[in-house]
Amino acid sequence: VADLWCIYSKPVPADGRELWTLFLQCSCITAVIGGLFYNWMFASLEYSWHLSMSMAVSFSLLLLLTLLLVHPARCVFSMIMPTLGTKQGRRLLFSACIMIAVVNITPNIVSNMKTILQVIKCICKNSSDSLLNSTALLDKVSWEFGDAIQETIHSLYKPMNGHFRFSLLQNSPLIYQKMHLAGEKISREFLSVEVLVKDSIRVANRLAAGFFMLYLCFESSWYLKNYLTNLRFNNFYITKELERVAMDRKGAHLLVGSSQKLIRPTGLRLSWEEVVLCLVQAMLVTVALMLMLVAVAMDHFVFSVADTAVTRAAQFSAVLITLSIKYKVSAGLSWILPFLFKVFGRPSKELLLGDFNRTYEHQLVLSSAHCGISPPTPPSRSVLLVLGLLFCILYGSAFLEPFARRLCRELAASFFPGCEQERALHLYRRLARRRRRE
Repeated sequence: VADLWCIYSKPVPADGRELWTLFLQCSCITAVIGGLFYNWMFASLEYSWHLSMSMAVSFSLLLLLTLLLVHPARCVFSMIMPTLGTKQGRRLLFSACIMIAVVNITPNIVSNMKTILQVIKCICKNSSDSLLNSTALLDKVSWEFGDAIQETIHSLYKPMNGHFRFSLLQNSPLIYQKMHLAGEKISREFLSVEVLVKDSIRVANRLAAGFFMLYLCFESSWYLKNYLTNLRFNNFYITKELERVAMDRKGAHLLVGSSQKLIRPTGLRLSWEEVVLCLVQAMLVTVALMLMLVAVAMDHFVFSVADTAVTRAAQFSAVLITLSIKYKVSAGLSWILPFLFKVFGRPSKELLLGDFNRTYEHQLVLSSAHCGISPPTPPSRSVLLVLGLLFCILYGSAFLEPFARRLCRELAASFFPGCEQERALHLYRRLARRRRRE
């Protein structure tokens, strides 16, 4: 492994064997990266398969030539992997989380909201249908009531026509058609909103993912540029090269009694600046986790409402409507008849014309088995598992970012050993000057 890495990090191969070894290494790397690039474009960014394939092949060939011919490019590419453990890699993971939420959680919320609307539509249709059917009962009641009035025994007070004219509603199909059109319009509006949201977030996620990938390469290039040009950049580690320089100059005591800011790159100790950086990044990940939990909670809430609505709608019993009519009619005598009764000495009284007391019942149906309500869709456990795994990786990368930067430094030192010697010598001189001042 050490020999293979030495060939890979060497600026120019020494012979033909090293050249073929370097070519095979670069070929294997580009094959793996090309497959991952195709899967990322096709599965995550949702590009078409032929576009993803053509882009992956073109990217692989270009990467192969670049790695094979450009030595600093190999260093930059090697530092991209540990750079994924920094904030740039977390941005890519955030982009993946957003895409997973858009593709899986948002359609599930919209689907359950459609189920709730179907329940409301079913209740409205059945209740209106039952109310329209109740007009027949009202017509029956009116005619029976009219017959009872006509059947009074006092023909003198018998009305000319005791039947009520009750007009039945004959355009119920038109009402059903309007209700159906209203439901279809709401469904189309929901579908258009869903498509608009998904397309907008998909395009934004593609742009963000492309920007983050380019910025990831820029971050690695920027690190290498600072490493090669700035001797003070990220140079506070007790490396093997620094220990060798101190031993050659008989200044090993400078490393033993050095400042607390100097740490070993292979150890687990973190400086105060690195601890603060880890805590800040963890807080940012927590904020993103809270936002994602809001979307997940919304998904569970809408599903719970839809499931309760479907269950309760199936359990709705018919509502009994009772119509009670109590009608008593009596006719008071005019002023002439009381006068005649007084003349003949007979008591005055009212004449009873009729008495009507009946009860009618009607069943108001609110739900039916013929509504065709689609069952609510529960939240996907696999999506929650994937999101949980991604956020575990995000939290891990937040606390492992200092070690990722140390690995970047080790990679740069293996590609440019001459620069590493200069940096170690510069750090040793700084320690010596500080010791003299003290």
